[in-house]
Amino acid sequence: MKITDRSDLWWKTAIVYCLDVETYMDWNDDGCGDLEGLAHRLDHLAALGVTCIWLMPFQPTPDRDDGYDITDFFGVDPRLGSLGDVAEFTRTARDRGMRVIIDFVMNHTSARHPWFKSARRSRNSPYRDWYVWRDEPPKTPNAVFPGEEDSIWEYDEGTDQYYLHSFYRHQPDLNIANPAVRDEIAKTLGFWLQLGISGFRVDAVPFLIEPPEGVDIGDPHEFLRDLRRFLQRRSSEAVLLGEVNLPYDQQLEYFGKAGDASELTMQFDFLGMQALYLSLARQDARPLAASLASRPPIEPEAQWANFVRNHDELTLDKLSDPERAEVFEAFAPEEWMRVYDRGIVRRLPPMLDGDPRRIRMVYSLLFSLPGTPVLFYGEEIGMGENGAQAGRQAVRTPMQWTGGRNGGFSRAAPGRLVASPPSDGYAPEHVNVEAQMHDPESLLGFIRELAVRYRSSPEIGWGAFDVLPTGQDTVLAHRITADVGRFVALHNFAAVPTVVPLELGEVAEGTVLSDLFTVEEDPMDERGRIDVHLDAYGYRWFRIVEPDDRRIT
Repeated sequence: MKITDRSDLWWKTAIVYCLDVETYMDWNDDGCGDLEGLAHRLDHLAALGVTCIWLMPFQPTPDRDDGYDITDFFGVDPRLGSLGDVAEFTRTARDRGMRVIIDFVMNHTSARHPWFKSARRSRNSPYRDWYVWRDEPPKTPNAVFPGEEDSIWEYDEGTDQYYLHSFYRHQPDLNIANPAVRDEIAKTLGFWLQLGISGFRVDAVPFLIEPPEGVDIGDPHEFLRDLRRFLQRRSSEAVLLGEVNLPYDQQLEYFGKAGDASELTMQFDFLGMQALYLSLARQDARPLAASLASRPPIEPEAQWANFVRNHDELTLDKLSDPERAEVFEAFAPEEWMRVYDRGIVRRLPPMLDGDPRRIRMVYSLLFSLPGTPVLFYGEEIGMGENGAQAGRQAVRTPMQWTGGRNGGFSRAAPGRLVASPPSDGYAPEHVNVEAQMHDPESLLGFIRELAVRYRSSPEIGWGAFDVLPTGQDTVLAHRITADVGRFVALHNFAAVPTVVPLELGEVAEGTVLSDLFTVEEDPMDERGRIDVHLDAYGYRWFRIVEPDDRRIT
């Protein structure tokens, strides 16, 4: 299959950038970010190389869970703007070459949603069956948020029953067994597609489709297949990017049946992310190499989404207890840095003690691994966290545009801001866009360069992956092979330089290994053997260039 035959699958080579409108740019100076402010920062995202903007929830909300507790799925929080602003923003983004996807959070509603307010008034409410009720709470697994919730069932005194909430008690679960709920979900997707949205990041997918105990809805994956079919009828380019934190074999089920990628278009690689941090803690590439090598093959229309950091806690739930303890000791030694007994509420630069070599090596990995890279806002400049903000809010601080007041996010009084920037060495006066935007040696300049190299290397998104033997535990070497060429990358997890002997297999006479960040071209012998020098925490990207290769390297 030729890549050119699949050029319409834009997500295979996209660069995704996640942001919260509330904390990105405040244009009316009320202390809260807004859609107008975001629109004024699209040039920054375009220059960064972003091709897909993922907006966290911007709908009306009591804001008890950073917007994930929604009271109107068809609206916009008036603090952030209007539906007209959404339509104008998506059009402007498309003019800059960027698609927009939004969070799809319909596994639950806010307890203040009109549906739930009606449902809890009476057992005869027309919305009663839109939620899950029981006379007695079944025996169920522990709460998702230990320390904050001790059960996933909450007693409602008014109607003398318990309702299901897989997350917080102020977020009652919707009952997807109810056809009316399914219809409303489809209607919601169709509504946002009409406003120019190009897809949805589906929140907590297993919790969305798994039926409550005692309810038989047949194959729960048929619901995902229905959503995908509906999406493709309405918009051939629209994607479903799923949050499925499960072992790889179970993730395959969420892509769809073998030979038919009929459910989620993309899935985050939570296992690879967790293995990355174990490798960083040990300065040993083997955990990450093993995780990547165990990724199952997926259909050409599907894709893995790679990430270093997201908007939630940095979860380590798939590591063993001793492995998790290692990562905690290395990167979250203080109690405030940990949450839910499984996650870290810090950003990457502080975790790596600000070492620019390690930081750049990690982002080089992000862009070179097979799949689609996903950035969390502020990563491009090396933002830190604010430990004074509780829990996951520590990493949800305002974007730092300048070294001035409030980091250029807002001209409101600091006490009116939706969140406070850090006040340590990662404060806006030390870390901001303005200071880095004209400096090619800055982290921002480096991320821009990675984006350029990634976009000129479609094999990263399309090709077949294999781990190359190096004989060195501290080095990850991998190759990606596609019909347009072969790509090789090496990353050194250790604090000492090294020389890596590579053997890439039989090659044509005159074949060279072309460094994608320099003008160097190193010849190989007929067996594809070559010694590669790596600095401490070093990284190299190469293209295998044969004599008849006409690509510009």
